Amino acid sequence: MKRIRFDLSLLFVFGFCMSFSTVCSDLVISKLDRRIDLTSQLVRTTVSLKVENNGVDSVSEILLPFPEHQARNLAFLSAMISEGKDKTKSSSGSLPIEATNPKGKPPSLTWYSVSLPKELSKGGSLTLEVKAVFTHVLRPFPEKISQADVQLVAFQDSAHYLSPYTVKVQSLTIKLPEPRVESYTKLENTKFSGTEIKYGPYENLPPFSYTPIVVHYVGNKPFAVAQELVREIEISHWGNVQITENYNLVHAGAEITGEFSRLDYQARPHVRGASAFRNLVAKLPPRAHSIYYRDEIGNISTSNVWSDSAKTLLEIEPRYPMFGGWRTSFTIGYGLPLKDFVFQSEGKRFLNISFGCPMSDVVIENLIVKIVLPEGSKEISVSVPFPVKQSQETKFSHLDMVGRPVIVLEKKNVVPEHNQYIQVYYRFCNLSLLWEPLMLIFGFFLFFVACIVYMHADFTISKSSPSYVAKLQWDEVQTAIQQFQNIMNRCLVVHDKLEASLRELSRNGNVQACKAARKAADSLLKELSKELKPILSFLQSSPQAVQIMPKVEELVSKERELQEKLMLKHSTVVDSYEKKSGGRDIENRVAAVQQKITLLRQEVDEILEVIDEI
Repeated sequence: MKRIRFDLSLLFVFGFCMSFSTVCSDLVISKLDRRIDLTSQLVRTTVSLKVENNGVDSVSEILLPFPEHQARNLAFLSAMISEGKDKTKSSSGSLPIEATNPKGKPPSLTWYSVSLPKELSKGGSLTLEVKAVFTHVLRPFPEKISQADVQLVAFQDSAHYLSPYTVKVQSLTIKLPEPRVESYTKLENTKFSGTEIKYGPYENLPPFSYTPIVVHYVGNKPFAVAQELVREIEISHWGNVQITENYNLVHAGAEITGEFSRLDYQARPHVRGASAFRNLVAKLPPRAHSIYYRDEIGNISTSNVWSDSAKTLLEIEPRYPMFGGWRTSFTIGYGLPLKDFVFQSEGKRFLNISFGCPMSDVVIENLIVKIVLPEGSKEISVSVPFPVKQSQETKFSHLDMVGRPVIVLEKKNVVPEHNQYIQVYYRFCNLSLLWEPLMLIFGFFLFFVACIVYMHADFTISKSSPSYVAKLQWDEVQTAIQQFQNIMNRCLVVHDKLEASLRELSRNGNVQACKAARKAADSLLKELSKELKPILSFLQSSPQAVQIMPKVEELVSKERELQEKLMLKHSTVVDSYEKKSGGRDIENRVAAVQQKITLLRQEVDEILEVIDEI
C-alpha cells in the first residue's frame, strides 16, 4: 500500500508564517481546547479559546486564520462567547464574522474577523467558542477498493492550533467513527483510547505553531454528495405548501473496482458492502402528507415513513446499493399545512421554512432553492442568516395571467448546519384568491352561452341568395339523374327478360310463351319511355345539367339502338322456330345482330358508370 504523504508546501507556508509571530502579541490565549469530529464525511471542529488582553489598547475583534487547503473547503463558520463552566455553561448568540485581509499578516492564509459585542479592555478576558465545518477534506486512501474491502480514510492537520496569538496551554482531541485505526502520528503527550486520539496538553506555543499529524482510519460512513439539489417550495393560499426536491447524488468515497456481486452483497451486506450505503433518512416537518419518492423510471416503492407530533421520517432506498463512484438521481415530494409555515406580520405575509436539505448525511455541492409565491404577490423581501446568491424569475402554471414570482436562492458547499430557517416576506391581497375560480366560472358561463346560441341560431344560407338557389337547382338535377338512372336500369332489366325468354324457347320450344314475354316487354318499355320524357325535358332546360346532358342523350340513344337490335333478334328467332329451322341455321342468322347487341350493352354500362361518378 502506498504511504500517506503530507503536503510539504504547507510546511513552507507555516514556516513563512513564523516570521509574523510577534504581530499580535497584545492578545494571549491562556487556554485552548480543540475537538475534531471525524465520525462522518464532514470534518467538524470545535475550538474553545480563553482570550486575554495583555496590551494597552482595547480590542474589538479576534482574527481567525485558515490555511488555503482548509479555507477553500470551509462550509460553515460560527463564533459565540461562552460564559460559565460545565452544566452552568451558556453561550450568547452568533457573533458577526466577515472575511478580512489585515495588514502585516501572512498573505498565504485566509483570514476571518470575529467582531466582539463589546471591546475587550486591558486585562480583560473572554471565552470564545468557534465552530467550523469542512467538506472534501477527508481523502479515501486507497482511492480504489474492491467490494469486500473496508474504506480507509486519511486526515491531515496540525497538532497545534493555527493562531496568530501566543497559546499558553492547548490540547487536541480527535473523535473517530470506530476504534479501528491503521496508523496515526505519535507525538509527545499522545494518547489513543477507544475512539479518541488526544494530543497534549502543550504549553507556551508561539504564534503560528505547526506540527503536522496524519490519521489513517476506517471510515465506512456514507460519503453521500448531492452534486446538485433543486428544491422548489410552492405556496398555495388554498391551504398547502408543496415541496419538490430533485437530487443528483454520488458516492464520493473510495471507488469500487472489479465486478459487483449482488448475491454476495445480499448474503453479507456488512462484509461484502461495508463501504456502501443502501438507504438515506430525510427528517421532514410534522404533519407532512402526500409523500412520494420516484426517479426517471417511475415510482420507487422501497421507502418507509414514520411520523409523530414532532417530526416525520422518510427512509428512502435507491434501486441499487451505492458504492464509491456510483451515481443516482431521484425526486422526493411532500405537502405541508399552510398555517404551519405562512404567517402574517405588519400587514405582510411571510414564509418561515428551513433552507437546507432534510437529509443530515448528505453534503450538497450546489443547492438551488426556489420559492414560488402566489400570483399577484408584491413587495417581496428575503431574510437569510448567511450569504447566498439571490435572483428572481417567473413561473407560469394553470390559469395564470402574469405568472407567479419565484425567488431563487443559490448556495454552494451546503452542510446540515445551513439547515436554518429563512423568511420570505410579501404582500398578497385575499381577493386575488377569487381570480382563478372566477375565471373558471366565467369560462363555463361563456361555454354554455355559446352552446345555447348555437342550438337556437339559424345558420342556414338565405333562401333568396343565388348560392342557395343554385344549391336547390343542383339538388333537383341530382334527383332527376337518379330517376333517369333508375329508368335506364329498369330498361336493361326488361332486355334481360327478353334474352331469358329466348333461352327458354331454345330449351322447350314454346313459341307462344316467348311471344307473350315479347308483348309484356313492349308494354313495359312504352311505359318507361313515357316516364323518361319529362325527366329529359327537365334536364334539357336546367342550366345545372349542361355538363352531364351530353352523356344522358348518348345513353338514351344507345339504349334505343340496343332495344331495336334486341327486338330484331327476338323476331328472327321466333320466325325461325315457327318455320322449323335448325339450331345452327338460327345461330347463323342472328350472329351479326348478337355481336352488335353485346357491343351496345357494354357501351351502355360504361356510360351509366360515368354518369354515376358525375
